[in-house]
Amino acid sequence: MPAPVRFLVVLDADSTLIRNEVIELIADEAGRGPEVAAATEAAMRGEVDFAMSLRSRVAVLAGVPVTALARVLDRIEPTRGVRDLIDAVHARGGRVGVVSGGFHEILDTVAPGLGVDVWRANRLGVADGALDGSIDGEIVDAAGKAAALREWAAEAGVPLRRTIAIGDGANDLHMMADAGLGLAFNAKPAVRARADVVVGAIDLAEVTALLP
Repeated sequence: MPAPVRFLVVLDADSTLIRNEVIELIADEAGRGPEVAAATEAAMRGEVDFAMSLRSRVAVLAGVPVTALARVLDRIEPTRGVRDLIDAVHARGGRVGVVSGGFHEILDTVAPGLGVDVWRANRLGVADGALDGSIDGEIVDAAGKAAALREWAAEAGVPLRRTIAIGDGANDLHMMADAGLGLAFNAKPAVRARADVVVGAIDLAEVTALLP
């Protein structure tokens, strides 16, 4: 019989688990990188509705060949200390989840490679071997991130007071509020202002001291 899960750590993906904003890397393939980067920054600051912004940003990706996603994967950079943090969580009997407003097409490779236990993200619409500019299914927004944290905690038998949520953008605030401990990491000012703890260094190994 497996040992009970002692606690749960849930991270955002882009600019948290990894250093990149994946949608910007894909937009580079469409020649729209700067335009999408500006829209992403506004969404992460909470200045615009996340779901509406995501749909508009994904729309400009129409026509990018699916084969280009391999080049995007080659550009992914895990955040410093991420493997140290995940190893420490596992060593202490915890579980690691990642919930992202980004995309399964990238996270399905990155997450297991880093030792993440469970993950959830958006899926890009595809037609005739290219992105069609749509999102397939329900968008993972702020409410979706909080729902994932609660769902994974329930599945693991972990009370919410023994959960930690780590994020950088406005769409992480709901899950950070629901978690026992909400950590702002590499975060926008609005997120730092509402977090329980602000991690100053861009090094996820710093979080290990806060693990139960």
